[in-house]
Amino acid sequence: MIYPSIDKLLNIVSSKYELVHIAARRSKEMAKKEHYQLRENEYKCSKNIGRALEEVLEGRIKVTESEN
Repeated sequence: MIYPSIDKLLNIVSSKYELVHIAARRSKEMAKKEHYQLRENEYKCSKNIGRALEEVLEGRIKVTESEN
C-alpha cells in the first residue's frame, strides 16, 4: 500500500491536480534548499515527493483556497 493514502490527502486538498502541484513544488524546494519540516527519521518515505505528501497529511503545509 502507498503511504500516504490518496483518500486521506483528498480530505485536505480539494483536487488531485492541486495536490500534485503542491507536492511537486514542495519536493523541488526540499531538493534545492535541503530544508525539511520533520526530522529525517520521522519520514516514512525516502524520496522528497513522498515526504512532501507526508507534510501535507500532517498539516505542515497549509492549503488555502484561492478566489479565482
